[in-house]
Amino acid sequence: MFGIIGIVLIFAMVFGGYMAAGGKLGIILKALPFEMMMIGGAAIGAFVIGNDLPAIKQTAKDVGKVFKGPKWKPEDYRDLLCLLFEMIRVARQNPLELESHIEAPNDSAIFGRYPRIVADHEAVELICDTLRAASMNYDDPHQVEEVLEKRLEAHMHHSMHSSHALQTMADGLPALGIVAAVLGVIKTMGSIDQPPEILGKMIGGALVGTFLGVFLAYGLVGPFATKVKTVVEEDAHFYLLIREVLVANLHNHSPAICIEVGRQNTPGDRRPSFSDLEEALKAAKQEAA
Repeated sequence: MFGIIGIVLIFAMVFGGYMAAGGKLGIILKALPFEMMMIGGAAIGAFVIGNDLPAIKQTAKDVGKVFKGPKWKPEDYRDLLCLLFEMIRVARQNPLELESHIEAPNDSAIFGRYPRIVADHEAVELICDTLRAASMNYDDPHQVEEVLEKRLEAHMHHSMHSSHALQTMADGLPALGIVAAVLGVIKTMGSIDQPPEILGKMIGGALVGTFLGVFLAYGLVGPFATKVKTVVEEDAHFYLLIREVLVANLHNHSPAICIEVGRQNTPGDRRPSFSDLEEALKAAKQEAA
């Protein structure tokens, strides 16, 4: 919603101010299709050269984050804490039963109660792999924590690729705008024998290239890259919470303490209250009974 509002504000303020100052859109609108073809086409072509097919698909998908915002909502953090509590409790009470849950999470009754989490492959794998490592009698919790840290860093690096690709495109757009403007000047110089009023329109059309490159870079593509980065960083807290809870479990804290560690490490705007989480945990226990 805010993404759409921001785009509307950008266009309204830029072009509204231009028209309020006495500018006419005729020259811009006439040159726009050709300039957009040169600048936008060159930018997309450079993007295709610099990225493989999976990265291109992922970037196209991640653009939606500008409008959708973070994937994980407050209720998802609460559900994650309930899921981890149940898994830790099973691991403490019946390690053999735990194996069936972590080896086939899609068939697990516990995981099945949290479909949004199950739909996220990385979250499920992180939980199952860490609990599997704990069942292998890792003596040093810090060793598992280090492995998790490296895994999360790798996941973050991969998730940030879309933001970096968009930012690279934004950095190149002003230069591509200059290329389009130079081509417009070359075209104008080929018609130097025309009257001043015609030359003026041709020069104005050429300058649209410079305007468009800068406008797209700093008004749209650059902010898109920043927003994607922000959303990825916010969603990363979900996976960090998994690490905090499961590492606390490796230190042999009680399940309740492990979950409280996770609750305290949840971002403030998504952190469930102690009472809300307590009620959710009670409901989960009753459902499991």
